[in-house]
Amino acid sequence: MKSENFSSFRNLIKELATKEIKILLVLLTFFLSLFVFINVGMLVTNGTTKQFDESIIKYFRVEGNNSEPTGPYFLTESMRDITSLGGETIITIITIFVVGFLYFQKRYNTMWLLLVATIGGILISLGLKEFYGRARPDISYRLISVTPLSFPSGHSMMSAIVYLTQAAIIARIQKNKKIRIYILSAALFLVFIIGFSRVYLGVHYPTDVIGGWTVGLAWASFCWLVAWYLQKRNKLKQQTN
Repeated sequence: MKSENFSSFRNLIKELATKEIKILLVLLTFFLSLFVFINVGMLVTNGTTKQFDESIIKYFRVEGNNSEPTGPYFLTESMRDITSLGGETIITIITIFVVGFLYFQKRYNTMWLLLVATIGGILISLGLKEFYGRARPDISYRLISVTPLSFPSGHSMMSAIVYLTQAAIIARIQKNKKIRIYILSAALFLVFIIGFSRVYLGVHYPTDVIGGWTVGLAWASFCWLVAWYLQKRNKLKQQTN
């Protein structure tokens, strides 16, 4: 009997410690991402990153011809396809399907979290673009047509918010640890390649993408913390009733 009680107590301590570590890691991610974004934003505003940004874009262009990418034709076409994965249309379609899935699974709290994270992310992206008012790279670099404002990259930000949030949701219901790692790794790779495509296509500076990634990660982390707090508060209410 004592052995069983000790084992239960040890499992409880282990579970609480694991939760505390997760919360600390999410808090660290939130503050670190926000810190990086603010500093990148300051450098962008001061024009400090201009030389660095242009040198990276020029690296993917034939010398003396800004409109000619250095890679083969199929790579350029692949980048056009990949970049659409971070666009409004694809993000909206995927979000609708995931929301529907969560609704039929009766995971209503998670469904609302995803909707708030997505809609809030769009509004933050638009607001930040207006606040910084940074112009896109010169039109000669652009391989696709885009709207005027550049910082932060909306594609990078929304892919970081939506794909990482959805990957975390799907991974959470998987029992196999290897499958969870695979799902999260796939989401991270997708976020990276979408951001890379924006630079390759000449529609964003590298610092735009870094800004999008960091503010997107900060927003996703904040939403996770809010969800955790609400879940904890609901449990406390249920215990006191």
